[in-house]
Amino acid sequence: MPSKPQKKPLKAYFSSGPCAKRPGYNLEALRNAPLGRSHRSATGKAKLKEAIDSTKRILGLPEEYLAAIVPASDTGAFEMAMWNLLGERPVEVVHFESFGKTWADDIRNQLKLEKARYHAADYGGLPDLSKINFNNDLVITWNGTTSGVRVPDGNFIPGHRKGLTLCDATSAVFAVNLPWEKLDVTTFSWQKVPGGEGAHGMLILSPRAVQRLENYNPPWPLPKIFRLKKKGKLMADLFEGSTINTPSLLCVEDYLDALRWAEEIGGLAELIRRSNENLAVIEEFVERNSWIHFLAADPAIRSNTSVCLKVELSPDRVKALTELLESEGVAYDIASYRDAPSGLRFWCGATVDKEDLEIAMLWVEWAYDRVRS
Repeated sequence: MPSKPQKKPLKAYFSSGPCAKRPGYNLEALRNAPLGRSHRSATGKAKLKEAIDSTKRILGLPEEYLAAIVPASDTGAFEMAMWNLLGERPVEVVHFESFGKTWADDIRNQLKLEKARYHAADYGGLPDLSKINFNNDLVITWNGTTSGVRVPDGNFIPGHRKGLTLCDATSAVFAVNLPWEKLDVTTFSWQKVPGGEGAHGMLILSPRAVQRLENYNPPWPLPKIFRLKKKGKLMADLFEGSTINTPSLLCVEDYLDALRWAEEIGGLAELIRRSNENLAVIEEFVERNSWIHFLAADPAIRSNTSVCLKVELSPDRVKALTELLESEGVAYDIASYRDAPSGLRFWCGATVDKEDLEIAMLWVEWAYDRVRS
């Protein structure tokens, strides 16, 4: 039986959302937030525009792509995209975890699109992407936060296609190189890889998506919080710092701090490197312990952010393990998502330090031996 580790992680925050703040984070970073100012003031709009411009710069978005800050986190951003754009043609729906299934259920039960084909896989797997018809629109989650599975690359998406690609990339953006030229709508939230705060979403549109917006009117009513055009034209000011509803300028400042940190350490390439390095820590741990396994057995589709693990314990004992680690203050919020198979889930995004993960793994090994008997 391994002895109880003496060191503890400096940051024991391994939640898959909201995720750990950047290394060295301090509330002093928010001192320049324009609290008490209107988001429509020159100061407020400048902050929002800076957040949009910095996002586009770090991600390396094509110049003609647009980005906006929208309500209700990634969920709001993706629902906004589906309700505005779908219905013009049949849709291909890919899902392999909880949130992707939510989009599928909404397409089936809320939008009630009859011309829809569903491509599903169980937790730990990926559907056969070669069966997608790209004459149709595509709805896909790039990285399954609740399954630890990600799309390996964009090679399956043709450069010339008739349909639009709608991509929920909230656990992938800032952690992988996304094929922007093959994504027409991309959404994410600040509280994932950047380690920002909740409630705000990002909506990224290609020129093809803008064209669809301006030339297609869905048959269902759209609430104000979803509307992206006025008098048949895209509301261009949304992509220049205006917002549909009132954002939190405190959260905006927090996101700006995360973006500045990202640029200071080397931008997207360094964010990806840190995530990959963190995944390698867990891969090495699983390799030397026969009682723990990746939910995604195939390394080619294994997430480098939301890393999901199976443990050879009953669900009750897995719960005891996670509670023991939390009581020791060494790993918070690492239980699998409520709809996923019983196990552990460690966030490995760039705001997590490799050394903290290495120490946490020692504690997982100790806790496993404690609870298995």
